[in-house]
Amino acid sequence: MSSPAHHSVEQSPRVPEEPELPKHVAIIMDGNGRWASERGMHRSEGHRAGVNNVRRITTSFADHGVKYLTLFAFSTENWERPDDEVGFLISLMGEAVRQETQPLHAQGVRIRHIGRLDRLPDGLQDAIRESMELTKDNKGITLNLAYDYGGRAEIIDAVRAMVADGLRPDDITEDALQRHLYTDGLPDPDLIIRTAGEMRISNFLIWQSAYAEYYATDVHWPDFDERQVAKALEAYGGRQRRYGRLDPDETS
Repeated sequence: MSSPAHHSVEQSPRVPEEPELPKHVAIIMDGNGRWASERGMHRSEGHRAGVNNVRRITTSFADHGVKYLTLFAFSTENWERPDDEVGFLISLMGEAVRQETQPLHAQGVRIRHIGRLDRLPDGLQDAIRESMELTKDNKGITLNLAYDYGGRAEIIDAVRAMVADGLRPDDITEDALQRHLYTDGLPDPDLIIRTAGEMRISNFLIWQSAYAEYYATDVHWPDFDERQVAKALEAYGGRQRRYGRLDPDETS
């Protein structure tokens, strides 16, 4: 009598888990001047190419499902650059805000400014406020433009605001400070990208980035395209974020 047949049970192929996606990405956009110099162009052309890259990258991160994007456009230290370059950067920013607000608005992008406004020319202040007002109810990706921004200045401004609000020493907590930062209402960045091969944080979101993942690339900002976005997100997806804790299997 023949033995009963053994029927093997086919196992369903394991569906790979979706890589974790950062909710908030922040970028230190570096390398505009070097990009131009390598092409025999004036530095100003590099800055213009960098500005022209903003909408493309905003759209790319939005397509991937990122909810917040913060771009470091002009730092508090950038005022120390030569006067003609500072003047050009401020003029270029005003031009960009006026030209890009409507296309970004059409895509459902919400625009915010983080940093100081009071040192900017009145016309640029007006353009920034108008862009925020126009897009404030949009439900797409939030684009935070860090212009005249510095992490230390932000913390000092927050402390001054808490004092002005009459907070007592016992009232000063991490939550209280967070509410007085320029980024109030925004989640902390999960991923910070720096282009052009530099490894510094350059006074950028120094409170908010306590547990952010960093990603550096040699690619200059004007060349940072959709493929580079995908590479950065893939690298982030392979990281294990522990926030100072151990995994359960490491405690045994």
